[in-house]
Amino acid sequence: MTGKRVLDLSRLLPGPYATSMLADLGADVIKVESPHTGDPLRIAPDLFDALNRNKRSVTLDLRDEDGRNTFLDLVRTADAVVESFRPGVLDGMGLGFAALHEANPRLVLCSLSGYGQSGPYAQKPGHELNFLGLSGFFAVPGRLDGEITRPGVRIGDMAGAMHAALALTAALGNDTEGQHIDVSLSESITAWCSLFALPLRDIPDPLDAGLVQGDNDTFTTADGRRLSLATFEDKFWHRFRTELSDEFTELGTDAYDRRADRTAARQTVSDLLNAVFRARDHAWWQQRLDALNAPWAPVLTTPGELLADPHTTARQLFSTPADPTTCPQARFPVTFGAGLETFRAPAPALGEHTEELLARLTPGRPTPSKTPGLPDEAMSHRQDDSRRITVRR
Repeated sequence: MTGKRVLDLSRLLPGPYATSMLADLGADVIKVESPHTGDPLRIAPDLFDALNRNKRSVTLDLRDEDGRNTFLDLVRTADAVVESFRPGVLDGMGLGFAALHEANPRLVLCSLSGYGQSGPYAQKPGHELNFLGLSGFFAVPGRLDGEITRPGVRIGDMAGAMHAALALTAALGNDTEGQHIDVSLSESITAWCSLFALPLRDIPDPLDAGLVQGDNDTFTTADGRRLSLATFEDKFWHRFRTELSDEFTELGTDAYDRRADRTAARQTVSDLLNAVFRARDHAWWQQRLDALNAPWAPVLTTPGELLADPHTTARQLFSTPADPTTCPQARFPVTFGAGLETFRAPAPALGEHTEELLARLTPGRPTPSKTPGLPDEAMSHRQDDSRRITVRR
């Protein structure tokens, strides 16, 4: 993505997450914000900072003709525009695909919306839970009791963001004329969930499909800690039960050595394993399960455990801010043999790069000394050492 310029009109989570991936990969992402309020997510600085690192910020009032003309000047220098307005809003401002294409025929416009640019739901308001509800997510059981609860992570938004980033990467790899990419957040999460929901279409009880198993679950140890075990393959189950049958005679039976038999007896197997794991503390299980090379992992239930995990530490997954009160961030979760520096710059202050970018558009253009409607201090970028991001070494 190095050498590509993306103008980001989006706000909140999906659009900024999509463009954050492009920025991490080297794109020049310019966040175009309202002069007076900016991205509403600025009220949640930890999340905002993680979603907007490596970007620059310019403030423009797109309701104003001068602001729209300046934006079109920026469009002429860009490769893509990302927006997350409701369908038709950008057209209503005179900045729809036709206008952008006229200003820059090679430009790619990526529109993220709840339900897409067309169809009976296109104009409906919606948020992540609405998209999740339509996706088929609640048709796929994940627990023995069949209960399906909403995940805490906003996967309905994140799925759309990832599809947008992938689509933009593909589109920007083409040297053909520009195009309009229509990303529906609802369709994106549906594409994920339908892989598991649609095969259940002729099964009266979804629990009979075999997606829920008694030996692929989380379990609580004697000291109240939790771990996950996933003996999906027969070889892992057989080694687990035979190597531990001396300590736990109830594991001596071969009745569940086949995957199909374990699935059919999922509640019995679950009750068996719950009793077994409650008999020893977490440290004992860690030693034994590691020795068995079992597919297990600790269940991390606090942010502190996540940051302290030896594997994430060894892989340098999280940044170490110079200011300990600043929230760490996860790097781009892929390593490149040729190298990739994710933590290049912290998230920008509102309008921080306005003067710089507009002066480059039109040399000699007069620029305001501060963003209209904001106090002087709002223009100061957090460039002191306490805001810099460094990688844990």
